[in-house]
Amino acid sequence: MIRAGTAATLALVLIIASGLGAIDAGMAQTTTDQAKADGKAFAGSIASRAQEAATTTPDPSRIPNYDADPIESAYGDDPDSLTSRAASAAPAHTGYRVIRVSMESRSTFDSADIEAVLARSTTISGDPLSYTSGMSVTGSQGSCVPLPGGTASPGRYYATCNAGYTASEDLLTCPIALEARIEQQTRYQYYCVEGSGIDPTSPYYCGNFPADTCTVTQSIPICGYWSGYYWGCYCTLRVDVLSCSETVPPLEPYATSFEDVLVTTRNESACTGLDADDTCAPEVETCTDSDPVTRIIDGQSVTKPCWAWERSYTCNSYSAAEDCGTLETTPGCTLVREDCLAGEPCRTWERVYDCPLPDEETATTQYICDGDVYCIDGSCETIERTPNDEFKDAVVALNAMDQARREFDPDTLRLFEGTRNTCSSKVFGVLNCCKGKGFPLLPGSQLLVSLGCSRAEVLLHERDSQGLCAYVGTYCSDSFLGVCLTKKKVYCCFESKLSRILQEQGRVQLNKPWDKPKDEQCRGFTIDEFARLDLSRMDFSEVYAEFTAAARLPDELEAASDIQQKIEDYYARSGS
Repeated sequence: MIRAGTAATLALVLIIASGLGAIDAGMAQTTTDQAKADGKAFAGSIASRAQEAATTTPDPSRIPNYDADPIESAYGDDPDSLTSRAASAAPAHTGYRVIRVSMESRSTFDSADIEAVLARSTTISGDPLSYTSGMSVTGSQGSCVPLPGGTASPGRYYATCNAGYTASEDLLTCPIALEARIEQQTRYQYYCVEGSGIDPTSPYYCGNFPADTCTVTQSIPICGYWSGYYWGCYCTLRVDVLSCSETVPPLEPYATSFEDVLVTTRNESACTGLDADDTCAPEVETCTDSDPVTRIIDGQSVTKPCWAWERSYTCNSYSAAEDCGTLETTPGCTLVREDCLAGEPCRTWERVYDCPLPDEETATTQYICDGDVYCIDGSCETIERTPNDEFKDAVVALNAMDQARREFDPDTLRLFEGTRNTCSSKVFGVLNCCKGKGFPLLPGSQLLVSLGCSRAEVLLHERDSQGLCAYVGTYCSDSFLGVCLTKKKVYCCFESKLSRILQEQGRVQLNKPWDKPKDEQCRGFTIDEFARLDLSRMDFSEVYAEFTAAARLPDELEAASDIQQKIEDYYARSGS
């Protein structure tokens, strides 16, 4: 198996070897001054042609091989004919023959030869200081100092917390007592007449006496004829004797008396505050004291079915709450926005912070050596050791194109398609299965599931911790009294961390933000959208650490000579 560092070294050695060959061939043919003179002469020869082309009106006849009616125009009506014509024309095409011959005569290498070439690099990689000392100009041995461990950029993440109010529904009760007493009241006695034929406007009509202050103590039918056997009553008239607690103008009572009256009052003073509270609503009233039903009040026997009650109220209460203290004091975390989750006016907010992941130290893989001097044919040069800062960009760009090829969906013609994932958590709750990247999750998925997290939520947290998911937003999935009780966080997860970075930063370039959390479906880029992306403007530092930089060792020239000798030996054996 070829190690990543060794393979990278071999790649650089091959590049250097090929470059040296080109330099040697160029030096044998011309000098620097001659090359400059040739360049000026060439530029002068085409200057007049360029000026003529820029000032002459375009003419199709002047375009080489121009055809006003090319055969390719017929392919629009019959596209299938293109395949058959291409198959018949390919064997006679020069380019096709060159490619076929190249493929058939392509050189192959024995794996043993490759392993022999890599053996030296493997030895150097195991103990680099033994081979990278170099030689100073004065002939003394140089020294190599390992570069200190650097730090990779693990990226950033969005962390959320809650602020606002919590709502609760409480059942409150208050007592109601029946207070009974005997009072001496003045009673006013009246007569009234009731029956057919009585004028209802008459002050003596019984219907004109208020029922709440007057009670009937006696009813006397009006009788007065002899039938031969007994006295009887004629018509339907009767006279009622009334006892009233107040006078009934304009009539004068025919008598006044004093009597003991039972007075009962419900004492509801304990419920006054709950009745006045707009957040409380009365529910039920139950009897709490009904035994005995007959009691002695001021020497009189009083019978009541219930002597005390308890009234219950459903009351809604709000209390301020916040769990953002940790994020506010975390170094590097900045408040991005504050989203309202529920309420009008808003009673629950989610605060979104942009936070850095902790840096992780990387192993030392490069060295700085002084006095590296190499001589070839009597000419000596000092080798400068500079880190390769373009290698990571090139590797990321190549991987981005390869990722686009692998993630292209021919059915939808889209790239970097994601999957929608959600997780729910109680606002201000203890267990939070939605913290995501940057927060450790309790170990043991089975334990988390038993505590209330679903398996899908545990898997989402693991994928987000690996940098595969982009946070879209949050919406309230359950509210009470305008306060959000349960919120649902939405993520778009992708096949690789690189795909997620392309989606996040590509949407910014395209001015294509995520849709609302309830509606976002994590669709990929169209071909046109991907073509408009400028990868050079994107920050891929989060994935740089995943690619191994090529090591620049002092003896790479000697390794290049070994490779060239192996190639020459191969061609010598094959007779080419």
